[in-house]
Amino acid sequence: MSRLHLHLVSDSTGETLEMVAKAALAQFEDADIVRHFWPMVRSRQHLDRIVPELASNPGLVLFTLVNPETRARLEEHCRQLGLPAVPALDAVTEALEAQLGQEAHGRPGRQHLMDDAYFSRVDAIHYTIAHDDGVGWEDWEEADIVLAGVSRCSKTPTSIYLANRGYKTANIPLVIESPPPSSLFQLKRPLVVGLTTAPERLVQIRRNRLLSLNEGTETSYVDGEKVRDEIQFARRMFADNGWPVIDVTRRSIEETAAAVIRLLGERDRRADDQFEGSKPI
Repeated sequence: MSRLHLHLVSDSTGETLEMVAKAALAQFEDADIVRHFWPMVRSRQHLDRIVPELASNPGLVLFTLVNPETRARLEEHCRQLGLPAVPALDAVTEALEAQLGQEAHGRPGRQHLMDDAYFSRVDAIHYTIAHDDGVGWEDWEEADIVLAGVSRCSKTPTSIYLANRGYKTANIPLVIESPPPSSLFQLKRPLVVGLTTAPERLVQIRRNRLLSLNEGTETSYVDGEKVRDEIQFARRMFADNGWPVIDVTRRSIEETAAAVIRLLGERDRRADDQFEGSKPI
């Protein structure tokens, strides 16, 4: 398999460009990709400094540059070197301009401005960290989402991912011997979501966890029958309370979080529809 040098050139942090590249590359198995990351390229001088690297490692250039002069200079360099240069966001930006009837602001890093959404995301992260693993149940009503499930079914990493998306998320482990606080069953504002997984997969994850802690693996924590009982206990609780359930067995953290966000959106839309329907004619 031939090796591809992928140059990511951005006038901001490059986070968006990296995500676009990662999503696209996921469609290709066993691709031999060498990434070259060039963030904060905002001047002609900075751009000229990376051109020798483009020449010595020819490949595909993906870029997000809003400054017309910097962008034109990169495209000219790529033409001279015979390298394909792809503006990663052009098609989306042009479509939005057409639909909104206005031109996009050509300001680098605009998506990272410290606006209300930024501070809301920071608040969500602080809340989520303070309400991990059943802590702080007294103010769960402030949460957007509460995740419930047995130990090691990805509640914490999913909560942190959701927090980075701006959702205040609490989570609680469900243990047969220790019932959750009664407040869990009385929540009105948050969406409570149950996470479950295949018993065999959960046993494997728990064994790996114990090994990483240099602890013995022959305990009830990894006993197949006990694990199945735990999962059945949790599933009964989900069903009794009408909570939506997500099976995380074959899902990544990102996929689980996306499913949670979709469920939250559906619930909010149903609430909006009921509110609209209740208005007097």
